[in-house]
Amino acid sequence: MDYMRLGRIAHPDGICFAIIEGDSDDPQSDKLVAKEIAGTPYTTPEPTGREWKLNEVRLLAPTLPTKVVALGRNYADHVAEVFKESAESLPPTIFIKPSTAVIGPEAPIKIPDFATKVEFEGELAVVISKVSKNIDPENWQDHVLGFTICNDVSSRDLQFQDGQWARAKGIDTFCPIGPWIQTDLNALDLDDHKINAYLTHEGKREQKQDSNTNQMIVKMGGILAEISQSMTLLPGDVITTGSPAGTAPMYDGDRIEVEIPKVGILANPIENA
Repeated sequence: MDYMRLGRIAHPDGICFAIIEGDSDDPQSDKLVAKEIAGTPYTTPEPTGREWKLNEVRLLAPTLPTKVVALGRNYADHVAEVFKESAESLPPTIFIKPSTAVIGPEAPIKIPDFATKVEFEGELAVVISKVSKNIDPENWQDHVLGFTICNDVSSRDLQFQDGQWARAKGIDTFCPIGPWIQTDLNALDLDDHKINAYLTHEGKREQKQDSNTNQMIVKMGGILAEISQSMTLLPGDVITTGSPAGTAPMYDGDRIEVEIPKVGILANPIENA
């Protein structure tokens, strides 16, 4: 298949997968066009001939995963920031976010009243292309449709109160994914690629995350190999690779933007539930 960006949109007649064309990483750009495809992205995408300007339709999460499998504590700077320990003493851990937590670009992250310290975590993620088990770390690209962005929203108070992370990271709307899937697996240098996040609070936009995939402890092949040893991965499942340092609390009225060059910008407003 040719390299392309694949998204999922709500248009006047319903919902479909689409090829996103145009020269911009910003979903709000008027340069982008969504071209409907028949079926799903997990076969050869076939355009139907229908298209819309992207800023005239609504982008949804680009996949409907059966599960989002995440790697925690996979950036040394984030381990020190949140857990006050070294990466050597506190190795990465695997956890799952439920599919009910998934939302798309511009959908509100809703903070319930029982979560008192909610933080963003901007992360590079991949979307699985086929049924996969026991992935060879050297051949991980054979199992991946493309890159996307995940915001692993986390309630720090519940995370440390509960000991395990299911509730703190599994609350409805706590898993924004998007804006689309970048299918060129060679577009990013995974040993040296930027991850940025910007938080707007009380009208002031400030960069919070300013990091690089060179801080990743377990690399992409190792992540997919380790996860697929334990569980079968299905087409559309999302694997998110961990957050770098720079996470910060979010409040009602804020706006969070996670930007990974050559992948896109994932932006969401924050609301009280």
